Amino acid sequence: MKKKKLKMKKPLRIFIKVVVTILIILLIFFIEYTIVFDKFRSIGYSHDATVKIFKEFKVSVAKDNPKNKTLNAAFESKDYKEKNIKHYVNIKYHKGKDLIENINTLVSKKYTDRETNIIFDHGDNDDVKEFAKKDKVKYIEEFYSYPYAKIKYYDRYNDFMNNEGDDEEDTVIKVNLDLDKEDYKDPIKISDYSKNVLANKHHYLGENYTPKLIKVPSEYLLDKDEVVKGTNEAVTSAIKMIKDAKKDGLDLRINSGYRSYKDQEGTYNYYKGLYGEDYCTKYVILPGYSEHQTGYAFDFASGSSNLFANSKEYTWMVENAYKYGFIYRYQKKFEDITEIRHEAWHFRYVGIENAKKINDEGISFEEYYVKYLDK
Repeated sequence: MKKKKLKMKKPLRIFIKVVVTILIILLIFFIEYTIVFDKFRSIGYSHDATVKIFKEFKVSVAKDNPKNKTLNAAFESKDYKEKNIKHYVNIKYHKGKDLIENINTLVSKKYTDRETNIIFDHGDNDDVKEFAKKDKVKYIEEFYSYPYAKIKYYDRYNDFMNNEGDDEEDTVIKVNLDLDKEDYKDPIKISDYSKNVLANKHHYLGENYTPKLIKVPSEYLLDKDEVVKGTNEAVTSAIKMIKDAKKDGLDLRINSGYRSYKDQEGTYNYYKGLYGEDYCTKYVILPGYSEHQTGYAFDFASGSSNLFANSKEYTWMVENAYKYGFIYRYQKKFEDITEIRHEAWHFRYVGIENAKKINDEGISFEEYYVKYLDK
């Protein structure tokens, strides 16, 4: 007898076909999703950002803006707002946990994307967050056309310019140097031992600041019995300069160099006892604030003239010191910036590249520090 073949009932066959079709569709969708997902990862979007892109149906926006870090951060952020997506596209990425929140706040205050970029370019995360709390600043470029202006000093810039009547650039430079504060009040504590170090009435080296020093050979000193020290860079360059000056028939010497905190303390007390507190306030810098403590500053002298400012050696140094990495530090025209009276004998080693730029631009070391070194 022939065995009967078992046949599935028609409804069951239809059900199985439907299930298989659905599984195939899901498999195809999964494969396509994986390919597309990987594609978004390859154009700079994180896993979390890609999930958000699909969830918010922003595939076309993401495709049109590959490797956009700000947009990626927005898709990752809990502060994401769909209405601000065009702003996320146009605003440069800056590191900071509050980037998207800060953008949202600035947009809500009607800052343009260009203005928002200016704000972010002049401060860190916390600076921008604090600035964003203010009412909208009408003329944001008033101070911030200068790359070294700081967004956190906006109120100080305004107050100083209104009180002193300086222009925007001078205001930014002077406030960045804390010249809107009293001398020696709330100084910046310095731990930089490089040739770029700034020491003045607002930048405090402290009692324990001691650079690595070498002795200046006695043959290059005005008083051969003195012990004069400086950093290796400064001493080596000074010796080369003195030798080259000698080739031009000049007798250039070093009169003094490094002075420790205690040395400066002794100097201050000596002049205080001799001329009084008012004299010292005007002409002698407090210990811990003297550039001589850095080891990069020397007082030069002439071996043939008692008055250095009237000597040929002085004239030669004014014209040539920058070639050896030294700058004429305390010039009369810079007294409002340096807050130190003119010292014809005082030259400071900053390196040839820095010295040439300072000489070419005709600016003080303070101005140069604000523009190029204070990061």
